[in-house]
Amino acid sequence: MANVANAALLTAFPVGAAALGAVIAAVRRPSGVVMSAVQHFAAGVVLAAVVGEILPDLDAEAQWSWAVAGFTLGVAVVLALAAWGRRLDARGKDTEGFDTPARAAQSALPIGLMVTVAIDLLIDGALVGLAATLSSTQAMILVGALTLEVLFLALSVQGELVQAGMTRWRAAGASGGLGLLTAVGALTAAIALGDAGPKPIAATLGFGAAALVYLAVEELLVEAHEESETTVLTATFFLGLITVYGLTIVGG
Repeated sequence: MANVANAALLTAFPVGAAALGAVIAAVRRPSGVVMSAVQHFAAGVVLAAVVGEILPDLDAEAQWSWAVAGFTLGVAVVLALAAWGRRLDARGKDTEGFDTPARAAQSALPIGLMVTVAIDLLIDGALVGLAATLSSTQAMILVGALTLEVLFLALSVQGELVQAGMTRWRAAGASGGLGLLTAVGALTAAIALGDAGPKPIAATLGFGAAALVYLAVEELLVEAHEESETTVLTATFFLGLITVYGLTIVGG
């Protein structure tokens, strides 16, 4: 039960970030440069969490066959999720042949994005649930990385929904509401991992490492590079990396 209580407390950060990001985007969406800087910084934070927290824990568990199995499953899940999201988005963009403007507008909604983000948030929540089994320093670093990612997702989803025709505040409600899925994933994972032995923990850590690496390299950095790259923007990636890795070293 202690893990469940910790997970409930920790999940307040990403859920709050989703609500904050949605409101910020509704009031005044940040510029492309600011978004890119946040994405670079978040990518550095996420990679630092993998290198400084998850990989040492995998080494400590010494269950490498389970860790590799979990990592392989994580890669398969994120790649399948990405492919599915692209297919749904491509299908949603084809609005020809609808007999009413309402149906055409409905088809233009980024359903693929929303479904993909929903599953992504469930996975993020599961990682928060995993963090509840770690030390307090490790948990806060991992949750901090996920909180930044959820903040970015909320900003992105709100913007996509507004472009699809939703009002700003209705889109903010939908985007912020998706953040609640993080709590669902966190509590489910905390319950499942409450009495888990070293083998399931190692598999979960491997899965989490795959999900976080994909998040940093194929989502955050890809989106960040849509803005013209500058030395300052690139430096924010390394700032996030060294800041969180330094906290890892100091916190032991």
